[in-house]
Formats: sequence, C-alpha cells, structure tokens
Amino acid sequence: MKKLLFSLLAFLALTAQADGGMWFLKLMEQQHLADSLKKAGLKMPLSQLYNENGPSLRDAIGQFGRGCTGEVISPDGLVLTNNHCGYSYVHGISTTQRNYLRDGYYAKSRAEELPVKDLTFTFVIAIEDVTEAVEAAAKAVGVDTYTMQSQSFLKPFGEKMFKASKYSTMPGAHGSVVAFFSANRFYFFVEQMYKDVRLVVNPPLNIAQFGGNQDNWVYPRHNPDFAIFRIYADANGNPAPYSESNVPLKPKRWFNISTDGVQRDDFAMIMGFPGRTNHFFLPSEVEEWKTIDNDIRIRMRNIRQEVMLKDMLADPKVNIMYAAKYARSQNAYKRAIGANFGIEKNNFKATKQQEMESLLSWAKEKAPKSYKSYADAVSTIDRAIEGRRDLRRQFWYLDEGLWQAIEATRAPGADDPLTATDKAFTAYNNKDYLPSLDAKIAKAELAEYTRQIDRKDWPTAIAEGIDKFGSVDAYVDAMFAQSTFTTPEGFEAFKKLGAKEQQAVLSSDLMSRFAASVRTKREQLTKDLRAFDNPIDLARRTYVGGIIAQRGTDNLWPDANSTLRFTYGQVRGYSPVDGVEYQVPTTLRGVMEKEDPTSWEFAVPARLKEIYQKQLYGEGKRWAAKKADGTYEMPVNFAATTHTTGGNSGSPVFNKYGDLIGINFDRNWEGVGGDIQYLPSYQRSIICDIRYVLLLIDQLGECPRLIQELSLVSRR
Repeated sequence: MKKLLFSLLAFLALTAQADGGMWFLKLMEQQHLADSLKKAGLKMPLSQLYNENGPSLRDAIGQFGRGCTGEVISPDGLVLTNNHCGYSYVHGISTTQRNYLRDGYYAKSRAEELPVKDLTFTFVIAIEDVTEAVEAAAKAVGVDTYTMQSQSFLKPFGEKMFKASKYSTMPGAHGSVVAFFSANRFYFFVEQMYKDVRLVVNPPLNIAQFGGNQDNWVYPRHNPDFAIFRIYADANGNPAPYSESNVPLKPKRWFNISTDGVQRDDFAMIMGFPGRTNHFFLPSEVEEWKTIDNDIRIRMRNIRQEVMLKDMLADPKVNIMYAAKYARSQNAYKRAIGANFGIEKNNFKATKQQEMESLLSWAKEKAPKSYKSYADAVSTIDRAIEGRRDLRRQFWYLDEGLWQAIEATRAPGADDPLTATDKAFTAYNNKDYLPSLDAKIAKAELAEYTRQIDRKDWPTAIAEGIDKFGSVDAYVDAMFAQSTFTTPEGFEAFKKLGAKEQQAVLSSDLMSRFAASVRTKREQLTKDLRAFDNPIDLARRTYVGGIIAQRGTDNLWPDANSTLRFTYGQVRGYSPVDGVEYQVPTTLRGVMEKEDPTSWEFAVPARLKEIYQKQLYGEGKRWAAKKADGTYEMPVNFAATTHTTGGNSGSPVFNKYGDLIGINFDRNWEGVGGDIQYLPSYQRSIICDIRYVLLLIDQLGECPRLIQELSLVSRR
C-alpha cells in the first residue's frame, strides 16, 4: 500500500506541474474544463467556443490546404494563415515576371484577388462519438482489434456512416472516423471543403520570412509570418469549383480582432489542427526516439549541411539554388536537437517510468484482474522496440543519409515503369540542381553510411560499386561521370531510345542502379519494420486503456492526430539558461537591430525602415503600443505557454474574450520535446502580434479596404 501511495503521489505531483494539453473540443463538457479555463482567465462562455447547436468560434477555424490551420477574420470570408503555409500555393501562381513570393502581393480590389490552384479550406461541421458503433461493426465481421483501428476498416466504415447521415447531401461534405486514445475511442467527423480560395495578401518574402533559417525554431523572433486569402462560394454559399460568378463566403462566424495588445501573463488560447504527439510513450520508446531517430538525423543532416553550406558561401548562384533545400534540412535538424534537449533536460525517461509504474501499482491494488494485461502490454512494447532496433537503425541511416540527402536517389531506375522516367528525372534534376554538389554530398554521406552500417546490410548496388571502383569516392565519381541522368542533355538522348534500349540503360547505368537499389532497400526495411507495428499498436491500446481506467478522461487529452484541438496558457517569455531572460513582446526596433543588407534573411525594405523612422503606425498610431512615457513602440512577436506542434501553423491566438490577438507560426527548439511531455519552463508557441499584421496591411500594403472589412474591437 505504501508503494502504491508513493507511486500515485509521485505521479500526481508530476501531472500537477505539467499544464499544457491539446484538448479535444468534443470532451470539454465531459472533462469539466469550464472551471480550469475560468481559473486560467477565460471570460467567454464555453458555448461561444464550441457549440454543436449554434455558431461558435469553432466555426471560424478550418484546415488550410494540406496540413495547416487558418481562421476566418471577416464577414466576407477573409482567411488568415501563415505565409509558410501558403508558400507552395503562391509559388504555383508566380512567374518570373510576377513573383508573388519574392515581391509580395496586395490585392487592391476583389477583382484582383487571385485564384490559387488546388488550394482548399475545410471546416469541421460535426463530431460524434461512434466508439460503440465501430466496435460492434468490427465484432460483426470478425475483425481483430488491430484491423479495427486501421484505415482499411475505418475509411469504408466512415464513408458508410456519412452516406447514412443527415449530412450526406451537403455540398462539399465528407465524413471519416478517427481513432482517439490509441483506439480506445472513435469519433465521426463531418467536414465541408471549399475549393475556390484566392490570394489577397502575401507580404514580400524578406518581410514575411524575416530571419529565415537562422531564426527558425528560435525566440526572440521578429517575423510577420502571415498571408491572407478569401474563400469563395456559389450564390447559395456552397462549395464550388473556381468560377468568375462565385462570391465571397458568408461564414457562420468570424473572429473579432483586438487592438488592445498583450502583456505578460495575459490569458492566451490557440485552436487548430496539431499533427502528431506521443505523450503515452514508454521509457524504451523515449530512448529509441533519442538514440536512433534524433541522433541519426542530427548526424547525417549535419554532414549534408556542411557540404552544402561550403559551396553556398563560395558562390552566390549556388546559394540561391540551395537556400530552400538547406532550410528544409535545417528545419528537421533543429527539431531533433530540441527534442533531445527536452529528453535530457527533463529526464523524460524517468517521467515515463513513473507513469508506467503508477499504472501497474494502481492495477495491482485496485484492478488485479487487469494487472497482467497492462504488464504484458508494457513487456510487448519493450520487446518490439528491442526487436526492431537494428532494422530501425538501418532505416534511419539509409533514409537520412541516402534517400533524404542525395538527390540522385530519385533518378529513374529499372524499378520504375518507363512511363514514369520523365517525372522521376525532372523531380530532382531541375534549375536548382547541381550534379557536382550532389556528388560531394554523396561522397560524404556514403562514407559515413558505410562506416555505420554492416556491409551485408548495404543496398546491393553500393556494395558492388565500391568493390568495382575501390572506394566510395571513386564509385561516386564514376557514377556522376558516366550516368545518363546527371544532365538534361543526357536525359533527352535517353528519351530518344527505343523501349528495349531504355530498359537496358536503366539496368546498367550506375546512377540508375544506385537509385533503384536504395529505393528497394528502403522499401524492404519499411516492410520489415511494419511487422512490429501490430504488436505495438495492440499493446498501446491496452496500455492507454489502463491509464484511462486509472485516471479517467477528466484530466487526460488524446494524442494529436490532425483533428481540431485547443490549448491555453499565458503570454510569457522564458529563461533557457542561467542569466538569460527572453521577454515579450519583441518590437520593430529589433527588426532594425537585426538588419543585414548582405543577407536576404535579414534585409529590411526601405519602406519598412521609413515606417519605423517616421513611426507611421496607423492613424493616431492605432496599431502601436503607447508606453508610460508617452512614446510608441510597434510590437512584432510574442510567446505563450500554449502547447502546440506541427499543424498548428496558422492557428488563431485569442484572448480571454475570444478576440484575435495573434497568429501562431512556430515553436522554440527547446520546447519541441513537448511532443512526448509538456515542458512548462521551456515550451513556447511563437506568435505574430495581430497589430503587426494590421500595420503591414495598412501602411506597407496600403489596403484600407481590408482594414475596413475587419471587425476591430477594444475592451479597455
């Protein structure tokens, strides 16, 4: 009994200090969150936050494109999101003559709002608990527990439910069933997708992405990472393909925008679609994540980045060609470093050990019939993690060191159909590809890969190539010198060959053989690793089911799975190391202090400097903060203790009244370990102050029509 009491007290102490959480709107009432939200500072009724029977803020939020969040900010369907969320879409409508990414775009009238290909905005219409229905359907057809939580079962089941629902005739609607709490609960989501979404505002890149890669995952920040689009619908307000006759959507709800600003410790709430977390990890999984996934990613990406950076610094042309590739590599690299920081700084293994021991101690005392199943679940996961260790290590070295790092792994090969060769070649060999730099990267990455992985586990072509040419360097030199697929000219000659001749080239060309061999090995490793998913997923369902039995769901949030969630906290900086205190907010003065005309990441346009120097902060300096001495400063970014992850990009940040105060766009690298355990002292959402957005629309873009369209409020 003493052991049980100690374990429970330790666990309760742990959970008491850890705020955070990506809470599920459907469970708010069941989890009695009204009291905790009120205590935290919320002044609006929960029915205005989420209401199944009438308009609420939920109705003003949707999925922007393929994985970000956006929010409706006007009665005529304006949508605010991040610049980086709209980046690929704006790139798709840009040309060398009209580069909307580089130069920016401000539509001066609705007629100038630009159609964007393949861009969608999706609202959540309804959420229903269908746990019993899913379990009954699985039982009826003899489906095992593992299959029950798979897409092969849930996708057709969700489609069937949708067809039988009252939403089946709703234009643009679709339904799906999603597993929660590791398949201990299932929810049916009805969503409505709009396909006519047009560009309204996209700030110039050197403003929208100020700080670039250097400031990525970093606070203090000075970045207005925003863009504005508009949803269009048919005359009846229904989703419709692009048409000149479409009209701006009249939404159920939109955000009021606060001009009051924020101060330290103010209440802040974020709603959005966080992608994935793993806060039910066991200690063995924390160790795997650190020593395999993150450590290997850090090691192999650092090698690639060092090679790229050397050539980028030596040649401005190479810098332009590889800047985006370097930034993409750095993004996941910094995330891995941050995750390991959290694991070590807060001893996540010990935390997860306490959670596990607490469950088992509780079960032994309070639920002895279930104790064995929970203990077996832990053992099953631990055995699977140990069993896949070598395979996972192989996969990560191959994926990060070869597949992700060497662009030549995309070259056409005998494993591709001949009809796909053109697509395969142009996917990597384009205006931003240098065979000479790819060869340097290949040499460095292959050298490390062959040191770390046993020869018997190498892709066949690599072993054969090194044997034939005597070394990694000689093999790579021969591959790039002899291959048909290093230049457009070589590929054009290949295309003129007959089918049999093309097939012969694909079977003998060194680069083709290398690429096909890497892909084959990767596919095999993926297949081999998949065999461990079944026991882990089944055991996780039992383990999480045990935690629910022990704790209930009142203080338990399901792992993020790209469904609509909310998180709340306070506006607050943090102290990453002794003697350093990051404050909120940052200001336009900081932009000027960071200016570096030689770097696009820190170049400050002349007009923005003029705005700063003349304090052109709107009529009556309406967008700026008035200080005690009567002077004004222009807020740019702030941070909050809110619990976010990937997918929360573009999420609205609102105050205690439900008014928009900012837009979420990043996290600090010290806090990314929050994906497995919230870090109250270090984890921060990085947010663009809405007043800076308003300033840039008003003074930089000179778009008073948009300002007039917004619902601006002050509650002082």
